Amino acid sequence: MKVLIMTNGEYGDLEWYQEHKEGFEQIICVDGGTGWARKLGILPNWVVGDMDSVSSDDLKFMEQRGVQLSRYPSQKDPTDTQISLQLAEKLGAEEITIWGGTGSRLDHTLHNLYSAANLVKKGKTVQFDSPVLSIYLVKDVLKLSGRIGKTVSVLAIGDRASGVSLEGFQYPLDNAEIDSMWQYGISNVIVSSPQLVSVASGILAVFYYRKLP
Repeated sequence: MKVLIMTNGEYGDLEWYQEHKEGFEQIICVDGGTGWARKLGILPNWVVGDMDSVSSDDLKFMEQRGVQLSRYPSQKDPTDTQISLQLAEKLGAEEITIWGGTGSRLDHTLHNLYSAANLVKKGKTVQFDSPVLSIYLVKDVLKLSGRIGKTVSVLAIGDRASGVSLEGFQYPLDNAEIDSMWQYGISNVIVSSPQLVSVASGILAVFYYRKLP
């Protein structure tokens, strides 16, 4: 099952999302992500969170159309995004795409990446997507079809990643180890297609920049 999670981070060019909004079997809006869904003409299956960043008008709109609302107290241990990830897992998601999961709050971005990595450890596929950046969480093999000349960074998520190999890049790797406390996979460049990223142990976050900031 393919699940889309819409959080309340940065979105950018809305036309890009219009071109990529098909093919999801379940859509979960996280709090203020509901407003983004409404702007894009997307009717989610669920709205979850403490509802501190969603307008009452957007909530009423969704409720009138039969969207399931799941409200949580503001004082809680899991974040709203973690709640949405737990729901996606409960629904049987095998592939999860997250929109709005990155932005100016670096703490939120890192938190979202690490929380999503927990599902990757369980065998799920998770991708953060936007018009300028895709972040793939990888625990085995990723085959990319990125454009030649584009920038890709590879970071270890967790303690370390071992058996890391990169093909199709200016700076290849062969069975390398990346320690999370001293990373060296930043700002690689695509030189041929397709590109392969593989890891034998651990989890990698692969950042593919369509446009550099």
